[in-house]
Amino acid sequence: MSSQGSPPQSGRLFRRSAALAAVGLLLPAAAAAQQAPGGRAGLGIDLLATIDGPPPPVAPDVIARDAEGRITMRAVRVDQPPRIDGQLDEAVYATVPPMSDFVQTEPAEGAPASEKTEVWLLFDDENVYVMARCWESRPDRVRSSEMRRDNLNVGLGDNLAWGLDTFFDRRTGYFFEANPIGGRLDGQSTNEGQTNFDWNPVWDVAVGRFEGGWTVETSMPFKSLRYRPGPVQVWGFNMRRTNVWKNEFSYLSPIAAGVGRLGLRPALMAPVVGLEAPPAARNIEVKPYVVADLKTDIAQLPPLRNDPGGDGGIDVKYGLGRNLTVDFTANTDFAQVEADELQVNLTRFSLFFPEKREFFLENRRTFEFGGGGGDTPILFYSRRIGLQGGREVPLTAGGRMTGRVGGYDLGLVHIRTGAEAVSGARPTGFSVARLKRDVLRQSSVGVLFAERSVGLNAPGRNGTFGADGAF
Repeated sequence: MSSQGSPPQSGRLFRRSAALAAVGLLLPAAAAAQQAPGGRAGLGIDLLATIDGPPPPVAPDVIARDAEGRITMRAVRVDQPPRIDGQLDEAVYATVPPMSDFVQTEPAEGAPASEKTEVWLLFDDENVYVMARCWESRPDRVRSSEMRRDNLNVGLGDNLAWGLDTFFDRRTGYFFEANPIGGRLDGQSTNEGQTNFDWNPVWDVAVGRFEGGWTVETSMPFKSLRYRPGPVQVWGFNMRRTNVWKNEFSYLSPIAAGVGRLGLRPALMAPVVGLEAPPAARNIEVKPYVVADLKTDIAQLPPLRNDPGGDGGIDVKYGLGRNLTVDFTANTDFAQVEADELQVNLTRFSLFFPEKREFFLENRRTFEFGGGGGDTPILFYSRRIGLQGGREVPLTAGGRMTGRVGGYDLGLVHIRTGAEAVSGARPTGFSVARLKRDVLRQSSVGVLFAERSVGLNAPGRNGTFGADGAF
């Protein structure tokens, strides 16, 4: 499996996960000079926050390593946006030195990678660019066969994968992966490793070949990402390269063999400085739909001929700054959602299909309770909204707000469904409130409340609540 997401957790409300102990250095004096009133730095994080690794590199250097192998990187601003065509022929690739010297995780932990990889981390006023040149001693042995987006087979061949910890909180981040034929995979990571691969941001990728290997160019709009407020940023970053014909995995920032292919977790990413984010914008997406039809039924009494009909609805996504997102839906149509894979259930346990409806996707891991696996109680399962007795129930309207506020993860949902005669479903309101608080280095505690205004087996309200923690 190619993702950095953690395997299913045990069914305990309290779980223990590995974390890095952060022993670092204060931000450099150049950052301290930007300190604002109240002890805050222009970096968008507390001045006393530490960087795990050596001091940031000074231009023209883009990467610094210490004796322990830890790294600190520097992103470079470009005045002219590079073409995303997979060619790496712009002048910037000659003037800006690449980051290189990948280190093996497998098969020889700690040894230099046997094939050279060069990486550029660039940005301008609108986009972040991740570019790479992958050298191969045997280009004829490069293997990739998957081009479907978000298919986990993207990671079964040769590929590059990288992660971004845009809040630099060692907990949340984004995961991207591309192979030599243009297949791509992306995901949103929360709670230090739980990854939502149904998150589909806007980003461009182009791949190419040259005599000594293959190349990748990507462009990710700042608008597609969430990060701390403030113009100057400190993010986390790491990249993994997979050479299938050598069974070799290597990372830009070294990862222990025991972690293996899960090394792109936010807690293990190295700091990158120098990024300058654009001013916060009120991003808004509007997706209306209209359906028209004519109905003829000559068997009906009286006969019906060319009777016009229609329907319409709208979905709206609005960004409250960079940290909170509000979704609104009215008379929702999920016709564009991919169908569930057919499964035959021969057990006495219910099947739980993944959520594919866009309204529920962003930050959906926020609503998982107690780790979301094993014997943990399932307090909220969004697929039950809009379905009863095997029959589809129409969604009339709803709203949703998710994101981070300081050290808190916040999730609020309220959505109303209509009536459905065959199943006997009545108009029902579903409400969910979720609040999680970061504690210690990699731990959290939280509460969740869920309620439906009409119970399945009783006429009154049906609600539940719980408290959980992960340590």
